[in-house]
Amino acid sequence: MNVFEVTLQPASLKNIVIIGCSGAIGKALVEALISRFPDASIYGFSRTASFHSLEKKPDKYQEARIDYEDEASIAKCAALAAETGPLDLVIVATGILHQGEITPEKSLRDLSAEKMMALYQANCITPSLLAKHFIPELNKGSTSVFAALSARVGSISDNALGGWYAYRASKSALNMVIKNAGIETARRNKSAIIVGLHPGTVDSDLSKPFQANVPAGKLFRPLDSANYLLQTLLQLTPNQTGKCFAWDGQEIAP
Repeated sequence: MNVFEVTLQPASLKNIVIIGCSGAIGKALVEALISRFPDASIYGFSRTASFHSLEKKPDKYQEARIDYEDEASIAKCAALAAETGPLDLVIVATGILHQGEITPEKSLRDLSAEKMMALYQANCITPSLLAKHFIPELNKGSTSVFAALSARVGSISDNALGGWYAYRASKSALNMVIKNAGIETARRNKSAIIVGLHPGTVDSDLSKPFQANVPAGKLFRPLDSANYLLQTLLQLTPNQTGKCFAWDGQEIAP
């Protein structure tokens, strides 16, 4: 079978990393992965002091702090995760839509340099630096994945409503980084898959101010979204690297 037709095999998932493990989706991903792959070594990284409240934390699950604004910290965490072997799955579950005075813009009048820089830092620069240090640690002997949470609103061709300038632009920029990283990584690691993931609208602090507009049945519990995302990842092949996919496996247009 051609390497580009090979999917991520559950049996090969031995070393897994979740970055942003203290957020709603990050926590759910950790729980789903522990349940699905009990024999895998799983690292959870977060910048906060409080982590999981798992009733029974498996011996193979470890957590550590990471400073997203300190590249040395990112590099140290990548090396730590790869100490026991190459990485089979890395998921970046970080990002912001609103925070404090930062809210999605309804018009050009709401734009500010400070807000735009904050969203670019969280939604594009941080995942880019994580890609820089974690992608080289991906397994070259079997199919491996680096995935970062993106958003459907980052699609330029799918934008029919406008607004949300900084968030849309930061996610579009992230999608370009994913595309670039997919092209470059394929030259050195043909079995690697580099993708963006749209988790759907998840019942979390990020979506709470906007949940009134979510259609019935489209507001997901974090654990449901996590399982949808994992199912999507298990169906991808290396010839789909550099693209962005929704929770249901559908490719999102650039």
